[in-house]
Amino acid sequence: MIITLTGNLLAERTFEFASWQPGGTQRATAESFQVGGKGINVSKMLANLGAPTLAVCFAGGETGDECLRWLKARGLPHHAFHTGAPTRSGTVVRAPDRAETTFLGVDVEPGEAAFAKCAAWLDAQPPSPSLAICGSFPGLLEPAGALLREAIVRRVAHGSVFVDTYGPPLAWLVNEPVALVKINRNEFDQLCASVKNPELARALSPSNPMPDRLVAACRNWPVRAWVITDGPGPVWHAGTPTDGSAPAPVSHQPPAIREVSATGSGDVLFAVLLHNLKNRHFSLADAVANAIPYASANASTSTLAEINEKQD
Repeated sequence: MIITLTGNLLAERTFEFASWQPGGTQRATAESFQVGGKGINVSKMLANLGAPTLAVCFAGGETGDECLRWLKARGLPHHAFHTGAPTRSGTVVRAPDRAETTFLGVDVEPGEAAFAKCAAWLDAQPPSPSLAICGSFPGLLEPAGALLREAIVRRVAHGSVFVDTYGPPLAWLVNEPVALVKINRNEFDQLCASVKNPELARALSPSNPMPDRLVAACRNWPVRAWVITDGPGPVWHAGTPTDGSAPAPVSHQPPAIREVSATGSGDVLFAVLLHNLKNRHFSLADAVANAIPYASANASTSTLAEINEKQD
């Protein structure tokens, strides 16, 4: 079982246009609704792979209720904690003559009560399920998130916490011995820029080759493995050897594709990576290499996390 934890759920509507221009009234030719948030995308992809998963999230207001109805209708296993504030909303605009554009509403902090209930729920779970912490997580590092942070650290001790987040939550989690961090290159650059130690900051500088930067990351943070994506560029990964030997970063080049929408491709890669590591017991190198074609296939379609084993 892989539990995904989404800290910032999204009620997302997509509008399709034959064409559109800024200003004036635009009339869509089609409209659809789906639930977004990294953890939801990851669980959706895991379910498509036939992997047991549970999408844990925070939901509030009418937008939150709409999200929960969608998850129930899709048959995606989920567990939600109520928030006082309504779940954020977002809009995706698509047209053949323009790049896809996404508008995201204001982030919603779950609040102290929801954080506390989530913490108690996590503590009540057996140690065997893996926990994937996904996406932005407003409020987690505030005093209101203290109980949930403590619960996450307790699960880290079981050796099965995986991370795909950014900003302050990422800067906090890399100081724990999490099993793996999967982020894109921009998020890695931002993490490196937040380092205060001058010597480490120089070793992690974007001016250095990625292999050298990953070696520095492995040596200075207790994270057990790193995976760094870069859109159509190479996917780098490195594990921290337990015998004290030097890390050996490796890269894999994604296949060339005609990109339609890259939205969620990192989530697809993360899902397949988790499935390969936890359920198929692949090595890190094999897990990454096998996951890349799924992410590329996702980017070549307008759907999100709809790739399955038959399309491998």
